[in-house]
Amino acid sequence: MSLHPDPSRRLAALAFGLGSAVRDERLRRNWTLTNVALRAGISRSLVHWVEAGHPASLETYVRLARALGLRLDAELVDDRRRAAVRAEDPVHAAMGEMFAAKLRGASVTVALDEPCQHYQFAGRADVLAWSTEWRALLHIENRTRFPNLQDAYGSYNAKRQYLPAVIADRLKLSRGFETVTHVMACLWSSEILRVLRAHGSSFAALCPDPPEPLDSWLHGRRPDPGVTSSLVLLDPLASRRERLYVGRSNLGKARSRYRGYADAAERLRT
Repeated sequence: MSLHPDPSRRLAALAFGLGSAVRDERLRRNWTLTNVALRAGISRSLVHWVEAGHPASLETYVRLARALGLRLDAELVDDRRRAAVRAEDPVHAAMGEMFAAKLRGASVTVALDEPCQHYQFAGRADVLAWSTEWRALLHIENRTRFPNLQDAYGSYNAKRQYLPAVIADRLKLSRGFETVTHVMACLWSSEILRVLRAHGSSFAALCPDPPEPLDSWLHGRRPDPGVTSSLVLLDPLASRRERLYVGRSNLGKARSRYRGYADAAERLRT
């Protein structure tokens, strides 16, 4: 097995990210494909090709960046140093902190980045909240990006299967939890939206339920008994007048709040 990333996969990921940035900025400006093509001096079909995530020439990307008022960055970085930088994930931390702040007001116990181990399963839960009085558990997995969908599916499914028993045993709840709420909370970005829309059937199978149980937890209400799994688009920087999140059923009409991870991280710094 090769220890080096497949160059074709890295190129595809780069093209996908650039296409997302082009499409998001075009929509933000309310421009058509034809508008952008004329300003960039390229064909409409080529703009569509780039937005779909296909690779194009460096000249094409430069033309599109100038037309849209964007800055095209390129860098040569040691993968080991990049991995260390990415380990410090301010957007992921902001999502966890936002949930923790709201849940602490609901008179439940909250834990962040909680280690969990159960025989063949070992991992960490991004956000956990529980109430022994309600015999209820909330598990939230925060996603800022999807570099590998199969890994994301596997991680979430493993936690759905093992976490309730691990936490119930830790709390000495002999009858376990009556209510278990699993949530995949994704950054409300154009990058994430494109992934969710492109793999709608997979996410529908993974997270088939509406987010009402999460609403109950965040408003201090006892959730209805049962096991649910839902997906939400989350804006960790939403103002009080803005909607904090939307459920999977609204993905078709949801407008992105951020272009991608880098955009959200930059706003956090300002």
